[in-house]
Amino acid sequence: MDYRRLGASGLKVPALSFGAGTFAGKGPLFGHWGTTDLKEASRLVDICLEAGVTLFDTADVYSDGASEEVLGGAIKGRRDRVLVSTKTALPMGDGPNDAGTSRHRLIRACEDALRRLGTDHIDLLQLHAFDAGTPLEEVMSTLDELVRSGKVRYVGCSNFSGWQLMKALAVADRHGYPRHVAHQAYYSLVGRDYEWELMPLGLDQGVGALVWSPLGWGRLTGRIRRGQPIPEGSRLHETASFGPPVDEERLYRIVDVLDAIAQETGRSVPQIAINWLLQRPTVSSVIVGARNEAQLRDNLGAVGWSLTDEQVARLDEASAVMPAYPYFPYVRQEGFARLNPQPV
Repeated sequence: MDYRRLGASGLKVPALSFGAGTFAGKGPLFGHWGTTDLKEASRLVDICLEAGVTLFDTADVYSDGASEEVLGGAIKGRRDRVLVSTKTALPMGDGPNDAGTSRHRLIRACEDALRRLGTDHIDLLQLHAFDAGTPLEEVMSTLDELVRSGKVRYVGCSNFSGWQLMKALAVADRHGYPRHVAHQAYYSLVGRDYEWELMPLGLDQGVGALVWSPLGWGRLTGRIRRGQPIPEGSRLHETASFGPPVDEERLYRIVDVLDAIAQETGRSVPQIAINWLLQRPTVSSVIVGARNEAQLRDNLGAVGWSLTDEQVARLDEASAVMPAYPYFPYVRQEGFARLNPQPV
């Protein structure tokens, strides 16, 4: 397993990390992701540790805290061998203080997560969404308190826009609070919006990407192809509405190239899609999920080798999409591109 620094921090994380959204799955979204119980989760953790995957990511909102509870049980007795990442901000109830990142909510959410995980500290606490109703000075100062107390080691965010992340970093710098060292963001061959603003920001500010849904909400599993119906048992029917739409012709164009490279390399389509991500700038770790041992072992095969430059170029071309304004001039017009070259 390759280990990389998490952004500009001193913490090293594995190139692949494990997402526990499938643990104890229930509800309209997480129930379709997976329903892994404690016994199955413990086995998946065993396989991860054997492969060098030491970072496990969850969130309080995943199955109303049940994911944290199952993960806590699965790592019991080996907490010193793993890094635990969790997230908070999204609603956990209907009460006025059951959502957001106020001081009241963050402290309570941290205590609840520690209890459910069965640990005395969280290695990486991420804000699951930007809270427009709470001053960033309050947010960042509370994160500072949690770090100083030893309950949290590092802080990050998830699903922020560029200006939201940059404003949070500015507040942290102004007051000497801990900076976000990670941004957990959606990024895949069928979802390259991350590259337009968040990737340059990450390079400039030392914020590492923890990539979620690297297979594009199940579109890049190798089971969806041109001219064929969605296979029986696919989760795409249930989960696609939660993610951004993807143009079908572009998807099939990408899958055609993935299939061709799979034939050339003897690798699976998911392995190729994940390996492409591992070669992108700012990517500290790609979060993989699995409902069973076979899926996990296949995903783990995405490391230990690299696509050739020519194969990467073919995937780049097949997945390219015109960015929205104000980003497209920097891609299409030479004068703009000269002043702001694309990250490589």
